[in-house]
Amino acid sequence: MKEIILAYQGEMSLKGLNRATFESVLLKTMRRRLKSLGSFKIYKAQSTMYAEPVGDEDIDEAEDRISKIFGIATISRAAVCPKDFDVICDTAKEYLRDALMQAKTFKVSARRSDKTFPLNSMEIGRELGHILLEAYPHLKVDVHDPDVNVTVEIRDFAAYVHGGKKPGAGGLPVSTSGKAMLMLSGGIDSPVAAYMMAKRGLSLACAHFASPPYTSERARMKVLTLARKLTPYTGNLNVYIVPYTAAQEYIRDNAPDVLFTVLMRRSMMRITKMLCEKENADAIITGESLAQVASQTLKAIACTDAAQDLPVLRPCIGMDKCEITDIARKIDTFETSILPYEDCCTIFTPPHPKTKPSLEEIEEAEAGMPGLAELEAKAAQEAQVEYINL
Repeated sequence: MKEIILAYQGEMSLKGLNRATFESVLLKTMRRRLKSLGSFKIYKAQSTMYAEPVGDEDIDEAEDRISKIFGIATISRAAVCPKDFDVICDTAKEYLRDALMQAKTFKVSARRSDKTFPLNSMEIGRELGHILLEAYPHLKVDVHDPDVNVTVEIRDFAAYVHGGKKPGAGGLPVSTSGKAMLMLSGGIDSPVAAYMMAKRGLSLACAHFASPPYTSERARMKVLTLARKLTPYTGNLNVYIVPYTAAQEYIRDNAPDVLFTVLMRRSMMRITKMLCEKENADAIITGESLAQVASQTLKAIACTDAAQDLPVLRPCIGMDKCEITDIARKIDTFETSILPYEDCCTIFTPPHPKTKPSLEEIEEAEAGMPGLAELEAKAAQEAQVEYINL
């Protein structure tokens, strides 16, 4: 029995004259994600994307990959059959046998976009429901909350039978909203921020700040592993490993320790902006959550943002740690994020950092560090790029 994957649009269907651009990007993304699995015919009709295996491709893996593509609201794995009602009934009985045998209740949903089909949607549902009740007498009809929603779609090319729609990744196709640079720390929050902004259509590159010998090669590999776990959602990623030891030591040795954390964050922002210029990125993304730590108070964030003029996107800003952790588990980054390897943001941290710094005192402290700008420029220039491919 031939199977196909139907991927349904969500938010994209609300777009106006530029909707075709979004759909084109989504089709290209589907082709790229399935390319390594073999030959799939990818096409669009009636606001639905089709992924049709040409040969004996792994449709289980294809379904999993498509479920992680942003821009797809729901997906269905369906059996394809001719637009003949008797064949549709036989297909439903056979294709959904396992699901119906295990279910207690069901309903039939029908959609007839091909109006030449002799039965309308209500008639398809009624007649097919009667036949399934005869074939599976243990079943009962439940139109509100069925165990199985037997669905028939009569479309232009064929009829499609499946057990209902499953949630997709939602959002907008990656790259349709532009490009941003993620500050990828290695903790729980920044991979979640990457996922959430990719869901809004942003293409991403990453900046990770390493401070050897205070941070180890294991910490660096941890971050690259996190980036690799993000690629099913974000696509390929360029990860810039920024050598930050000299700049970080300079701040430690020349600034008040209570201001160290905010001064360091401002320095990282300036370096990240330099990397944005290399990547043609128009914004910076962080995993900061309001008041989670001393550098994430309202006044500290205001001081940090003033260090450079690109927009700073903080998708986790209103979330608590439990909410962030739930998403981290969903995207399979949590277990990697909690590995106990050093993070440059945690070294040299003062015991009592100032939580309400003023921009005046921050700028005064930076005025006493005339060599910092040169160290920041050198760190950006010497950053090494790791290419993380899907």
